[in-house]
Amino acid sequence: MASTLFKSFFFLLFFAIFAVSTAADDTTAAETLATPPHHYAAVPPAHHHHHHSPTPAPVAPPTHLPLHPPAQPPSHHHHHHHIHSQPPAHPPHYHLPPAHAPAPGHHHHHDVHPLPPPTHSPAPLHPPKPRLLRSFISVQGVVYCKSCKYAGVDTLLGATTVAGATVKLICQNTKYPLVQTATTDKNGYFFITAPKAVTSYAFHKCKVVLGSSPTPSCSKASALHGGAAGAPLRPQKSYIDANKLPYVLYSVGPFAFEPTCAHH
Repeated sequence: MASTLFKSFFFLLFFAIFAVSTAADDTTAAETLATPPHHYAAVPPAHHHHHHSPTPAPVAPPTHLPLHPPAQPPSHHHHHHHIHSQPPAHPPHYHLPPAHAPAPGHHHHHDVHPLPPPTHSPAPLHPPKPRLLRSFISVQGVVYCKSCKYAGVDTLLGATTVAGATVKLICQNTKYPLVQTATTDKNGYFFITAPKAVTSYAFHKCKVVLGSSPTPSCSKASALHGGAAGAPLRPQKSYIDANKLPYVLYSVGPFAFEPTCAHH
C-alpha cells in the first residue's frame, strides 16, 4: 500500500513539474508575441525561467498559467534593465563639473579686462618727435635817421624815417653766403623775402645789416639794435602767401643812421 501511494505521489509530482514547464514555455511564447522583435533580440528569456522553475509551487491547473504573464509580462523588467544599461553615457558629464568647480566665484571674463592698459603704451612714441614744418623766410623792419641832439645815443627820440635806404639779409646756411637786398619805402619800412634755399629751419644762421643811406648827412650806420654788425631774426608769425606757400615773418631793428651835424 505504501509503495502504491509513493508511486502515485511521485507520478503526480512529475506531472506537476511537467505541467509547470509546459506552462512556462507557453508563457515564453506569449511574451514573444507581445514584445516587439527588436526588444526580443536583446532579452534572453532562458535566464528568467530558471529562477521560477526551482520553486516547487503546488499543482495548479495549466489553464491559469497563461493568463498571468499578460498581466505582468516579465519582458518589461528586461526593458528596464536595457534602459539602465545606458548610464555609461552619463558618467562623462559627471567628470566635467570638477573642471569648473575650482573657480566657482571667479569669472574668467574679468581676467580679460587688464589687457587694455598696454594699448596706451605706444602713445609716448609721438611726443619725442614734434613735427617740424619748414617754411620760407620773410623779414621786416624800419630805418631811421637820428636827430643831432641825440647823436651817438641809443635812442630814437627826435629821429625821422629814411626813404630809399638799403638793408641786406645775409644767411650763412650754405657754402657761400646768400644775400638778399631791400630798399625802404617812404615810411622807412622794408620787407625782404629770403631765397627759397633758406627756410625757417636755419633762420638762426641769418642776420640783417644796414646798407646805404640816400642822405649824405645821415649815412653812418649806428649800433642801435645791431644795425651796424647785423641783427638776429625775431620770429613774429606764420602765414600763407598769395602763392599758397608757407612763410614765417621775422622782425629786426628798428635801425638808425648817425647824423653829421655842424658844430657851432
